[in-house]
Order: sequence, then C-alpha cells, then structure tokens
Amino acid sequence: MSAGPELAAAADVLLRDYMALQPGESVLITADTATDMTAAQAIMNAAVVAGAKPSLLVIPQLPFQGALADPYVPPALAAAASSSAVWIDLTFPYLAGAHVQDAAMKTGRVRYLLGGDMGAGGLARLFGKVDLDRYYAVHSGFDDIVNAAIGKTVRISDELGTDVSFTLAKPGFRKPRRAEGAGMFLVPGSCTMFPELDSVRGEIHVCAAFHEYYTPLSPPLVFRVEGRIRELAGGGNERRVMDRALRRAADGQYGHVIHFTHGIHPAARVTGTSFIEDMRATGNNAVGFGVPWWLPGGGENHPDAIVSMQSIWIDGRQVVDRGQIVAPPELARLSDELTPLAA
Repeated sequence: MSAGPELAAAADVLLRDYMALQPGESVLITADTATDMTAAQAIMNAAVVAGAKPSLLVIPQLPFQGALADPYVPPALAAAASSSAVWIDLTFPYLAGAHVQDAAMKTGRVRYLLGGDMGAGGLARLFGKVDLDRYYAVHSGFDDIVNAAIGKTVRISDELGTDVSFTLAKPGFRKPRRAEGAGMFLVPGSCTMFPELDSVRGEIHVCAAFHEYYTPLSPPLVFRVEGRIRELAGGGNERRVMDRALRRAADGQYGHVIHFTHGIHPAARVTGTSFIEDMRATGNNAVGFGVPWWLPGGGENHPDAIVSMQSIWIDGRQVVDRGQIVAPPELARLSDELTPLAA
C-alpha cells in the first residue's frame, strides 16, 4: 500500500487518539527486516506532524518471541525503549515478553503498543476504517457479558469441527479505549475470554497458526484438550513446528489454553499474511497456548492459532452465531451498525 492520505490519517489516529500522544513526547518505533516499512514510515511521519520526537530502530527479524528472543535483542534497544514515552513495536515475532520490554514496563512511564506484523494495509484498516468510539461500545458490551458470567461455562464451535468448553475466569488484563497511562496496549479489534486453565475440554480445529512464524493451515491443525493440551493432529508439516513451540512455551511439555478471543473489527480482512489483522476479522478467534504472559514465568513463547467464524454460548445462551453477535438484542444491534468507515 502506498503512503497516501488514508495511511497518514490512520497513523494519526493510532498515535494521537489511541496512544494519547502529546507534543514533545518521545516515540520509539521498533521494526525488523521483515516489517512493512511503509507502515513504520507513516507512523514516524505522524509523530513529527503531532509535534513529537520519533526514532525508528530496525533490527534483524527475531527467531522467537518473548524471553526466547533475549539473546538476539541488540543492547541499544533497551535504553531507547526505557527512555521513550510511546513505543510502537512492529517486530514479528514481537518483543512483548522479552526482558527489554519488561524493563520498559517497570519504569512506569512507557506506553507500549504490540503492533506485530501489522503492515500498511492493516494499519489503514484497523485504525483508519473504524470509528473507535462505536467500536468500543460493542467491545465494552461484549466484555460486560463475559465479566457477568465469571464462573459460568462457555462453549465454542465452528464448521471445521471445533467444539470446546471451559469455565470463565477473571480477566488477566483489560483493553482500554485509550492509552492514557503507562502499560502494554493491543491493537483494537478483539474481545478476550480467559478460561480457568484446567477447565478447558474438547477439540479446537484451527485454520492458521503463529508458532515460529504465521501461516495458514491446510489441513487444519487439531488441538485435543483435557485440562492441558493432550494431543495434536492434522496440520501437515506445521504440526511439528507447533509441537516445538508448545514445548518451548511450557518447559518441555504441552501447556494450557490460556485465552480465547472474539474478533469484532468491521474492516479487518483475512489476508493470510498478518496474524495481528487476521485474528481481528469479525468472527475469528485467536486461541493462545502455553503459560500466560501476564503471569510469572509466562512470555517465554506464546503460540497462537485462529479459529474461523465461530459460534459462542455463554452460560447456555447463544451470543454469537457463525461469527455474528446475536444476543443480547441491544449488543446485536450495535454490532450490526458497526461498519467500516467510507474512504
């Protein structure tokens, strides 16, 4: 995608609206040798226009995410990250969970966005093609349903064969409308459901995975779960890669399912090339595995996979039917009215 006005407007929304950037603040943009540099350049340009002080730091693409990336992170990055006010991370595998990111978070000053493999097209759609206030009305409504059902049972199914249930746990983190304080922030577009780790039962059939890299899957990869992940099936050659990633994430064995999500972004597209965008497409579900990165010992590696066009029941009531929110009626109406902004 060319660096035109739509991309410039989206980068402005990302920085000044979502990340609450103020004039004079320092902005660090981290990228790697596989990053779409058009996106990185657009964000840097937007920071300049906003009166901020941006820097762009490009590193070799990391072989792993999280703490496994530590040996590959250039030492200079630590000083740049901890001294910034806003840090936009476009590396993929990403730096979240690495010690350099953990140290930046402990300063209590840095607002970090996990942008991952979001390219120029994804940036334009995810931040430029949605009214964030209307989006968050739907997001908050879905969160309210989930938070009111803590301790209740959720069931998720899809047409590929997924049929899994779990008990809802308390949220591991929240996703605010705007980054008005220090912390880690995620690209808007999905609502998260946290299971009681040992409660997950059933099969999860996934159509794409992020293990050591992001890739569509044919045939689907099947996770069989009884509290912990017990077995992998299908997935062709990618099953071996996921096996390695799962074992890295849980001290040599298979770990747990640590989160489910529901994608609600009206402009997100399934491109097959961007995990960050694909998982946010309406009806998609990013399922996370291993040890939660927000708990001690987590973040070593965090394999994810995507369930497509899911249906969801919460405490026996169907709230999503093949990707579309259908209940309660007011939330279904808000969801139906959440459409991409015109050019």
